[in-house]
Amino acid sequence: MIASALAGTAASPSPPPTGWHARLALRFERDAARSWLAECRHSGPLRVQKALYPEGPEVCQAVIVHPPGGIVGGDALDVSVVAAPGAHAQVTTPGAAKWYRSAGAVAGATTELGVGAGAVLEWLPQEAIVFDGARATIATRVALDRGAWFVGWDVVALGRAAAGERFSSGCLRQSLEVRREGTLLWCERSVLDGGSPALHSGAVLAGEPVFGTMIVAGGEVPDALLGACRAIAAEGGDGAVTRLPGVLVARYRGRAAGMARTYFALLWRTLRPALLGRDAVPPRIWNT
Repeated sequence: MIASALAGTAASPSPPPTGWHARLALRFERDAARSWLAECRHSGPLRVQKALYPEGPEVCQAVIVHPPGGIVGGDALDVSVVAAPGAHAQVTTPGAAKWYRSAGAVAGATTELGVGAGAVLEWLPQEAIVFDGARATIATRVALDRGAWFVGWDVVALGRAAAGERFSSGCLRQSLEVRREGTLLWCERSVLDGGSPALHSGAVLAGEPVFGTMIVAGGEVPDALLGACRAIAAEGGDGAVTRLPGVLVARYRGRAAGMARTYFALLWRTLRPALLGRDAVPPRIWNT
């Protein structure tokens, strides 16, 4: 089911010959009580140094490293992660992804995430910083089999607010799709033009430079757990939690990426024990 669902998605556009085209394909499998990184294929500047087990053998953690440290016009990054039936994988990054100003070429990142029957995939990257003048396209697609769980988030900072930079030019296009056994659970697409009046609209970002989305998909969230999530305050901005059939969606809009990450991490610490039966252990790389 996972392979067929991902095979049906559109391929990312080919980059200009001047850009990096990096690919990384990871597959996690379950062997008795152990989850392990069974396959790791890469080309270009994307790497996983080694599998980690901060919680013991049941959860396999991988840290995706992008050695150039930034993404420029013409670059294309393709990441595929599959958690095979019964496996529990956690994937994160060591730092922010930086999308640099472009002279005209578009940079793109496509992420395909597949979760097999009874498996768990936690996709917990650090934020993306979209520089003023960047032209970026970011697409994420998630395919779940029966009994699978997915927990993931993305945080975006428009401009380098700490340096006084605003997103006054350029363009960010984002898309997110979540499917379970081929049925669409969640789909959203957005186009944010630098300097657009929409960025200051109360219905969009209300002038704030940071926004993020957290998705929990795979089963129903009970009322008490939903209430506990809604009671968590979002520092430095607005946070909200919505429950739909088979998916819980949390949003953040505010002034700092660190505050967005903190809000989502607090939700994760509340949801993980209740839904996945494991205490939330923050990846050590977040503290470096």
